[in-house]
Amino acid sequence: MADWLLKIRLEKQLTQEQVAKLIGIPRTTYSSIEQGRRKPSVKNAMRIASVLQFDWTIFFKGQRRDMTL
Repeated sequence: MADWLLKIRLEKQLTQEQVAKLIGIPRTTYSSIEQGRRKPSVKNAMRIASVLQFDWTIFFKGQRRDMTL
């Protein structure tokens, strides 16, 4: 999970701290999700996807984000 989620965040020019604040979770939790050590809840997946503008279901389909923004 780390590569595609990190890429999207960097394309949006946001820090982990900024994304975490926007979705209302600790930065350490977001970092764990981005690094693939933790799966987000549906609620958090939807919030992350809303902030970073991608389809939230990608977290649960095992897909990789290879498409362009």
